Amino acid sequence: MSTKKVKTILVSQPEPNSENSPYTRLKEKYNLTIDYRPFIHVEGVEAKEVRMQKIDFKDFDSIILTSRNSVDHFFRLAEEMRFKVPDTTKYFCASEAVAYYLQKYVVYRKRKVYVGEKNLIDLEATFKKFKEDRFLLPSSDILKPDIPNFLDRLELNWKRAQLYKTVVSDLTDLRDVYYDILVFFSPSGIESLFKNFPEFKQNNTRIAVYGNTTIDAADNAKLRIDIKAPSKETPSMTMAIEKYIKEMA
Repeated sequence: MSTKKVKTILVSQPEPNSENSPYTRLKEKYNLTIDYRPFIHVEGVEAKEVRMQKIDFKDFDSIILTSRNSVDHFFRLAEEMRFKVPDTTKYFCASEAVAYYLQKYVVYRKRKVYVGEKNLIDLEATFKKFKEDRFLLPSSDILKPDIPNFLDRLELNWKRAQLYKTVVSDLTDLRDVYYDILVFFSPSGIESLFKNFPEFKQNNTRIAVYGNTTIDAADNAKLRIDIKAPSKETPSMTMAIEKYIKEMA
């Protein structure tokens, strides 16, 4: 473990929009330099790739939306494919945030929108009311198995459509830039680090990771993990970083 004082942090995500971000508070409290840089980004697939998946939007009564990306790319491709989404289409949204974002494309009060409190599993009883519907699940090329497993358990007539993909960002301009802490939130972020810098040596750089799958990816990459979240004591990444900074003081 490095005992070097923490002065600089690189967060592998876009910069928060809010000035009240916990990272801003952390930065001011400990006089840190905190930079933001997405290590991965999302790119939409083309209409021809959707057709190759044998997906025809008109075949579906209901759309399952798990993220803002899924909303954006479903409606982007619907427009590209000159498909007018019927007013009768039902939308099953994984959270209030996704449902709220849906209003960018549809007049909310005139649509049938069902919203989970925290995730899709909250909508189990609602899904069962529409067992005869044909459901479309717009997704990335990376999809955790819990959603397909849930839909299969309910014996729904559903199909996945890969409408966008996760792509490694070009970080080569950071080659000679060094940070005391690198913060990761997904296995794809770890993958991006080594694709951009195959010869990366950790040395005194501290690695902070969020979530079990990210921890596993860092372990597999033989990185030394200095900061982990979430935990009972530190449920957020900023709390885990602050705890580490206090311990190093």
